[in-house]
Amino acid sequence: MTGPEISAPVTLAEIIAVLDAAYPPALAESWDSVGLVCGDPGETVSSVLIGVDPTAGVVDEAIGAGAQLLIAHHPLLLRGVDTVGAHTPKGALVHKLIRAQCALFTAHTNADSADPGVSDALAGALGLTALRPIAPKPQAPVDKWAVLVPTASADAVRQAMFAAGAGQIETYDQCSWSVPGTGQFRPLDGANPALGQVGELETVAEERIELLAPRGLREQVLAALRAAHPYEVPAFDALEVAELASALGLGRVGELPAPMTLAEFTAHVGRALPATEWGVRAAGDPDRVIRTVAVCGGSGDSYLGAVTRLGVDAYVTADLRHHPADEHLRAGGPALVDVAHWASEQPWCAQARDILRAAFGDRITVAVAQTRTDPWTVAHH
Repeated sequence: MTGPEISAPVTLAEIIAVLDAAYPPALAESWDSVGLVCGDPGETVSSVLIGVDPTAGVVDEAIGAGAQLLIAHHPLLLRGVDTVGAHTPKGALVHKLIRAQCALFTAHTNADSADPGVSDALAGALGLTALRPIAPKPQAPVDKWAVLVPTASADAVRQAMFAAGAGQIETYDQCSWSVPGTGQFRPLDGANPALGQVGELETVAEERIELLAPRGLREQVLAALRAAHPYEVPAFDALEVAELASALGLGRVGELPAPMTLAEFTAHVGRALPATEWGVRAAGDPDRVIRTVAVCGGSGDSYLGAVTRLGVDAYVTADLRHHPADEHLRAGGPALVDVAHWASEQPWCAQARDILRAAFGDRITVAVAQTRTDPWTVAHH
């Protein structure tokens, strides 16, 4: 008779691997700082807290809950510092976390551009469907290879290129296409032909093999092709494929289940997001009918032109300023709905929580921080 199965402990490194898969660091903007801020990847983690901001209150909440990992959206050390001494505000938090054996990890603009990411969580809170990015990132650059090879050697060349990393399309590998044909060539003086004789025209039954490969593997794929091909001088094409838009990128555009006026939609946004002193305010005709909506978690006024070109009815984001908003409306852009920065990104915490729960089940506990980190505390209307 066997006893109950004991779950293996989860290391910080395992959690980071899951987070990096969901929010790839390569998606982060060049100016950003993401990843592990403090903590030992080899240590075990049984409790995680997720929040938007690594403020003193959230750090205290994590430590009070016994968490060994705090995941934040906003970086603690975004701009360069020359000290994390405990006499500085940020250094004091780093020291407090280390003393409590609580790691700090950040997923910022990589979580903004991921699929799903921060704006997907905001769009989901508002009930939007048929989502696509406002500013899509291009798909990973690839080359298309077309290789002419004698039929008898076609599979060997194909397998060698597969081994070098070619032939994978999303969740499929060993992808290729081929067609038979007839090749011809005449070896000249100095040639050392695998087939035929110098000075004589040769015809050979060949296959044209086509497959895709990441552009970053170009040298490896070429080396594999040359090593496996029987000809002294293989014939091939290597073409750069156009970089098409992907599902990754900042912001999202979606559709409401049913149209509503701007006044009704503004109230809907207020009910959907956590309450703040900032509240929810809209700019535009209150009776304007809203069907398609663009959203961008965090500060999104840099996309005012983009959402105008997309022709949406309303744009939901944070930190909108007087003059850009006024000029946007004068130019005939969509209605604007301005929410608190923290409120626009807070739905992401539940998304990250669910990713970790799906990966680790009951091996760890994962909670969303209850501390409100919106800095505005007083409002008067």
